Amino acid sequence: MEKRVYKFSEGQAAWKELLGGKGAGLAEMTRAGLPVPPGFTVTTEACRQYYRHGRRLPDSLFAEIESQLAWLEEERGQRFGDPARPLLVSVRSGSVTSMPGMMDTILNLGLNDETVEGLARLTGNPRFAYDCYRRLLQMYGSVVLGIAAIRFEHPLEQLKEERGLPSDQDLSAEDWKRLIGIFQAVIAEESGEAFPQDVRIQLRRAVEAVFRSWSNNRAAVYRKLHRIPEEQGTAVNVQAMVFGNMGGQSGTGVLFTRNPSDGEKRLFGEYLMNAQGEDVVAGTRTPSEIARLAVELPDAYARLEETAALLERHYRDMQDIEFTIEQGELFILQTRSGKRTAQAAVRIAVDLVQEGIIAKEDALRQIDVTHLNQLLHRGIDESEIVRVFAAGLPASPGAASGQLVFDADMAEEWGKAGRKVVLVRTETTPEDIHGVIAAEGTLTSRGGMTSHAAVVARGMGKPCVCGCEELLVDTEARTLTARGETLAEGDWISIDGSTGRVVAGTLKLREAVISDELRTLLGWADEVKRLRVLTNADTPQDARKARELGAEGIGLCRTEHMFFSPARLPVMQSLILADNEEERRHALRRLLPMQQADFEELFRVMDGLPVTIRLLDPPLHEFMPKLEELLKRREALARAGASDSEEARLVERLIHKVKLLHETNPMLGQRGCRLGIVFPEIYDMQAEAIFRAVLRCLHESIEVHPEIMVPLVGHANELKKLREWIDSAAEQVLGEERRSCAYRVGTMIEVPRAALTAAQIARYADFFSFGTNDLTQMTYGFSRDDAEGKFLTHYLDAKVLEDNPFQVLDPDGVGQLIEMAVRQGRQVKPKLRTGVCGEHGGDKESILFCHDAGLDYVSCSPYRVPLARIAAAQAALRERADCPVPEAIPTG
Repeated sequence: MEKRVYKFSEGQAAWKELLGGKGAGLAEMTRAGLPVPPGFTVTTEACRQYYRHGRRLPDSLFAEIESQLAWLEEERGQRFGDPARPLLVSVRSGSVTSMPGMMDTILNLGLNDETVEGLARLTGNPRFAYDCYRRLLQMYGSVVLGIAAIRFEHPLEQLKEERGLPSDQDLSAEDWKRLIGIFQAVIAEESGEAFPQDVRIQLRRAVEAVFRSWSNNRAAVYRKLHRIPEEQGTAVNVQAMVFGNMGGQSGTGVLFTRNPSDGEKRLFGEYLMNAQGEDVVAGTRTPSEIARLAVELPDAYARLEETAALLERHYRDMQDIEFTIEQGELFILQTRSGKRTAQAAVRIAVDLVQEGIIAKEDALRQIDVTHLNQLLHRGIDESEIVRVFAAGLPASPGAASGQLVFDADMAEEWGKAGRKVVLVRTETTPEDIHGVIAAEGTLTSRGGMTSHAAVVARGMGKPCVCGCEELLVDTEARTLTARGETLAEGDWISIDGSTGRVVAGTLKLREAVISDELRTLLGWADEVKRLRVLTNADTPQDARKARELGAEGIGLCRTEHMFFSPARLPVMQSLILADNEEERRHALRRLLPMQQADFEELFRVMDGLPVTIRLLDPPLHEFMPKLEELLKRREALARAGASDSEEARLVERLIHKVKLLHETNPMLGQRGCRLGIVFPEIYDMQAEAIFRAVLRCLHESIEVHPEIMVPLVGHANELKKLREWIDSAAEQVLGEERRSCAYRVGTMIEVPRAALTAAQIARYADFFSFGTNDLTQMTYGFSRDDAEGKFLTHYLDAKVLEDNPFQVLDPDGVGQLIEMAVRQGRQVKPKLRTGVCGEHGGDKESILFCHDAGLDYVSCSPYRVPLARIAAAQAALRERADCPVPEAIPTG
């Protein structure tokens, strides 16, 4: 049978898929001789077997675990369950992809009513022994038996209040003994069974519980958010306990080798003296900064500093290290690549290159492009801050305003209703993950910079303020009080995760500034990528911002967006209300100079770069008032006795026209090129406006590259006819200048028939631009609005679909049509330019597909241009050999 349990000394970093990230890291460090408590890893394959066996640990697997446990007993000179020299172990999860706080851990396994007495005698420290036992009861009850945490927390708080003691550390051995009795009674009452005194039953059920936690709700939500495959499973690490709660020379902490918020090269972390590891990450106590450890325990700090530098050089990345100090001796419990903000990720990547640790290509591979958006988010405008409501720790940068909510369920409910919320908690737990996702930002009154709230918020790129101890959070009254002021649920609040400030009310935000490090990284991306990155922009402001962010042109200008302004909409409506062609042309003559001015501005901003202008696409009814609103206006006029007024007559005309324009399925009705063919004067006006703008800009010595895109073509004859009209307009307007303006005419491929007959359509096209939103709707037969509002969420939850096809391009269906169209089109015109201009142009996975499919460009919204540039570079790098596995960690 395949081996399913490995000693740390038997594994290596390259076995991450089998041993999980934590197990692989422990193996690598053990082999290098670093101070790692001995233990073994139960593999991810064993986890999958657990689920295949109906969520039951096979006897043969537990036999393997017991065999390795016997080795661990020999290694430590202790026996599991022996009252004289008890071996205690931790049982921890270890997924392949880091999922901090999402799965479960149990510490101090192996204690029972007898071994706790032995541990007290052995250490001469009864308080420590009974503290460990109550922790085991609390964790076992919560994790293995599923008892609500409050059933343990409430008696503990009551005991401290009764004794008049502020913290757990002030309780005595007798206090812990009393609490142990209470906890055992809670377990018996809630679960119907006594806490098992047989330590092997404890171990078996603990391993099963950690495997089971792979499918708990918070882990499932986290996997969905970060697109972690469900079939990965988790490993389980069983490790000899070392104790940070053995007194004043002991402690535990979390250390990052660089600042995970801003990337500064200095040790960043927190620790607690006389505590166990879960105390730090749970956020129930506010810890001390790591620099203070150099004063309290200088020898341990020096060794920690040396080890941190060693691990960072080996793994060639910023590391997140968990450590314990037992009576002055340092132990390393975990190392992994640390979660960081986008700001920190960029700075760290560039610094590691400049320090000679990694190459430029490695820096680009390291970046999680989905987080880059937070770099371009706005922060608080300092001039807006009049009074600070409270201040805490700046745990995750960025700023947010929202309505106060006090629990994760409410945050999710309000978020789904379109309300902006800030989640406020005493401390967050992994069960709050769905609320953190829904909220604009998170605020806690307890916990430090490495607490669960901080780590998860940084990983999501959301602002977070932690450890704001002056806040009084009353979850029952749903109020928040600080500095004499009280806010209620629903009140607005603003947080600044870069400074830790909390402000009552909403604040204006300032524009983000692109750092020198990001510009450097984007420059490296441009050296590597093959795909060009254009932007979707309809206004000069958007075009200007996109160019500033590195866009190489406009891949989609939606001209319909130019007609909705208050000054233009009435003119557009008069066009629609026209009874004959002459009236339509009169309205179009009024629109012509407006359109021309629009295009001139875009050409000026994009001087030297292509500008792709899509001719009018939506059906005409979208420019008209809603029928329900018109009927209400008619009723109001009738009640006012104004049925014969000029306004009433206009309303009647509008009602008549709206009814006339009504279509059963407007998406498949008279829109796009169909509208242009039925009403050619509309496209005539737009073509004339484009070429007039070209002529004006040419006379201003502006380099113009106009590209005219015809939407919704499904038959070659549609594009043939419209191209003839466009070429005729160019000849009439440009005259001799036509030779100095190499304009292009192409089409948007968004109808499946267009993809299937691309060879015919390519005869009349200079480029294909895939409108992947409509192409996805027509290929799937989904109406996006209906699908996302009704069944698509269920499809994703039920695993009918792996991804939302409107967010991540469907490679098998829609992708096949794109590849077919590209292949056919280039058979007719080998230099045919192809690209994507739908929302998928800013999605990493979709960009990877576009690269592999041989497209020439992607076009995305302005603020996603940096993301697309790096994703395009990563697509190019993916074709090269993967990064080599790190060599063994050097010691010394």
